[in-house]
Amino acid sequence: MAGIDVSVVSVFPDEQGAHGNPLGIVTNRIATAGREQELAALLGFSETVFVDSVEGGRATIRIFTPAAELPFAGHPTVGTAWWLSWRGTPVQALDAPAGTVTVRTEGDLVHVTARPEWAPEFAWHPYATVAEVDELDPTWFDTGSHYAYAWVDEDAGVVRSRMFSPELGVPEDEATGAAAVRLTALLGRDLEIRQGEGSRLFTRLLPDGSVELGGRTVVNESRVITLP
Repeated sequence: MAGIDVSVVSVFPDEQGAHGNPLGIVTNRIATAGREQELAALLGFSETVFVDSVEGGRATIRIFTPAAELPFAGHPTVGTAWWLSWRGTPVQALDAPAGTVTVRTEGDLVHVTARPEWAPEFAWHPYATVAEVDELDPTWFDTGSHYAYAWVDEDAGVVRSRMFSPELGVPEDEATGAAAVRLTALLGRDLEIRQGEGSRLFTRLLPDGSVELGGRTVVNESRVITLP
């Protein structure tokens, strides 16, 4: 099989472009048809996006973790929307299996709007202090998907968080947009989330109960992968 081009971007980095969650983006649907899960496992990113089509300001996508396909995820939709604009094919919507994700750009931030119920279920672990979140060991979580958080500044809506999902083949996720969407609905307010080593996610609760999720994206690298 010929090599498959994979673009790699980092989603939700800080203002200096550091940290963020790597995302693989693949557009060669002929070479990868039926082997998306295999390629996602080989790449090992928390998610890999397969762009099936881009037409009329819309893109159709599928999202895979190393272990499963997801109907929706946050960092893949934000990252893919940014990447499509960066390469000169901006879109106003992404059609994912869960539904249509609308896209809005504001400066260097890309925002997507989604329904909280599209996101996977998480076991929530609220802590009293940031130190307790920082002290968590990923090996303590051997099943399910777990989201730990504590207020950095409750009045300002700033949260410190970490996410562990052995169920999805992700021991610890650097930035989890779907969990940010669910947490925003759970807490009923806009949030700035500081996840992982230093990623930054921004959310806004909309009147209809949907959530707008935003952040920065930067290009990391390009790879050529050959499937056996």
